[in-house]
Amino acid sequence: MEQMIKAAWRYRYFILSSIKNELRVRFIRSKLGGLWMIIHPLSQVLIFALILSNVLSAKLPGINNKYAYALYLMAGTLGWSLFAETISRCLTLFIDNGNLMKKMAFPRICLPLIAAGSTTVNNLLLMVAIFMVFAALGHIPDVHVLWLPVLIAINLLLSLGLGLVLGVLNVFMRDLGQVIPVILQITFWLTPVVYNVTMFPENVRHLFNLNPIYPIVKSYQNVLVFGVEPEWGPLLAIVAASCLLMLLALVMFRKAGPEMVDVL
Repeated sequence: MEQMIKAAWRYRYFILSSIKNELRVRFIRSKLGGLWMIIHPLSQVLIFALILSNVLSAKLPGINNKYAYALYLMAGTLGWSLFAETISRCLTLFIDNGNLMKKMAFPRICLPLIAAGSTTVNNLLLMVAIFMVFAALGHIPDVHVLWLPVLIAINLLLSLGLGLVLGVLNVFMRDLGQVIPVILQITFWLTPVVYNVTMFPENVRHLFNLNPIYPIVKSYQNVLVFGVEPEWGPLLAIVAASCLLMLLALVMFRKAGPEMVDVL
């Protein structure tokens, strides 16, 4: 573990330049450039808001804004998009960089850090766009928004740990690359992004706690929309589980590293 941290620090400029180059190359031939990183998720939010707001807006207590549902949806999308994009990137991370791992000598821990940095930049740009939409709709988050960096860190810890475990396994079991996107799609609809748990009977609401991303998405909505603190009890449990998951991921990554290069 200590060696990985030292190696990542020695190659910090390589990591930063790789993040910059990846973002630049992705949109170098696009006229709108990096705006596509914002347009895609915001267009999804707009579609859901237009279609479902008339059905669900009356069931969002505590928000005195006629665009309440759109605000709620954007807050949930911000949390979900970082989680889903990080897992998706890590899932094929080693397969996509197989040639690089064979031809270039560098600490392999740099690859997940580059992926995490890229997805975080994407998410921060989306956050800026969402804040602009919030302002246009007449909603300014209160002081509780200062908890957002903590929530981003917890979100990234969970998604990166889970993504790395899946990424290592996907090298040896390629079917995971087909199964995980389906599972993510199912998980999206099991997470209160486009609806509120108050729609369900109280005796079934506790089932949402089985979804590890639920406390994080709910906390995004709390600080951005409802103006209340995150619920720290479930979040601390997520942090503990994420640390164990990250430790497992790093152990798997270190032990399977040589075999991964051979398989790739």
